[in-house]
Amino acid sequence: MNTIAVIGAGTMGNGIAHVFAQKGFKVNLIDIAPASLDKGIATIGKNLDRMIAKEIIAEQDKQNTLGNITGFTDLVKGVANTGLVVEAATENLDIKLGIFKKLDEVCDDETILATNTSSISITQIAAVTNRPEKVIGMHFMNPVPIMRLVEIIRGYSTSDEVTQTIMELSKQLGKTPTEVNDYPGFVANRILMPMINEAIETLYNGVAGVQEIDTVMKLGMAHPMGPLQLADFIGLDVCLSILNVMYNGFKNPKYAPCPLLVNMVMAGKLGIKSGEGFYDYSESRKADKVSSQFQ
Repeated sequence: MNTIAVIGAGTMGNGIAHVFAQKGFKVNLIDIAPASLDKGIATIGKNLDRMIAKEIIAEQDKQNTLGNITGFTDLVKGVANTGLVVEAATENLDIKLGIFKKLDEVCDDETILATNTSSISITQIAAVTNRPEKVIGMHFMNPVPIMRLVEIIRGYSTSDEVTQTIMELSKQLGKTPTEVNDYPGFVANRILMPMINEAIETLYNGVAGVQEIDTVMKLGMAHPMGPLQLADFIGLDVCLSILNVMYNGFKNPKYAPCPLLVNMVMAGKLGIKSGEGFYDYSESRKADKVSSQFQ
C-alpha cells in the first residue's frame, strides 16, 4: 500500500496527508476547489516549517514530505491505483454517502475505503457500497501531526483483515490506534461533546463567563485547553453536527445541543475558522493565541 488518496484538503485532510507523506507514503490529496487544495498544501508546508524551527525535522525532510504529495481536483484520477482512500470531507451525511457511492464505482475492488468521520455511522456509509467489509472508520484527532490517537471504528460488516491492516498502518504513522465499535459519537466524541455542550450550557445559564469556565477546567481539571476554546478550535458547526448525530441516534435529551450553540452557528460564529466564536480571533483582537500554533 504505497499510494494513499486523501479526499478533502481542509484542516483534517491536509493533516492526514502530512503524516502519511512524512512517513514515506505517496499521497494524492484531492479537493474539488483548487484554492482549497493550494491552501491545504501551503498549510502542510507551514507546519513542516514549525517542526524545522523546533528541530524535530531537517529541511530535507520537509522537501521529501512535500515531494510525496500530489494535488488533484479530479476524484477519479486522484484515487486511481491507490490501496487506501481516506475521506476527510465535511461532517455531512449526504456528502459522505455521495462520495462513497462514487468511490465504490471507480476504485479498484481491493481498495480499502476509510472515513475520518467523527460521529457518523460507518455501517450506514458502508451500506451504499458493494464492499462493506472494506469500509472502516479512521478517526484522526486534531491537530493530526501532533495528536497520537486514531480511533479505528469497525462497521457492522468490516472484516477482521481490513481492521488489522488499518491498525498496523496507523502504527506505521507513529500513531496509537484504538479499536472501537460503531455507535454514535464512537468513544472520543461521545464523552467530549457532552462536556463541551455542558460548558456552553453553563455560559448560557449565566453561571460564569467564557474565560472563567475555561480557567476552571484548565487549572482545576488539568485540561490543556478549556472546553469553550476547544469548541472554537474544533469548529462550532462541527460540534453542533456531532451533537445532532448523537441526539438523533440515541434519542436521549442529554445530547440535545444547547440553544446558544445553535444560535451561534446560525449567526456564522464558528470559532477560529470564521474569526470569532467564544473568543475573538480577528487580527485586531486576538483574545487567545494558545491554539495559533496549530493553524
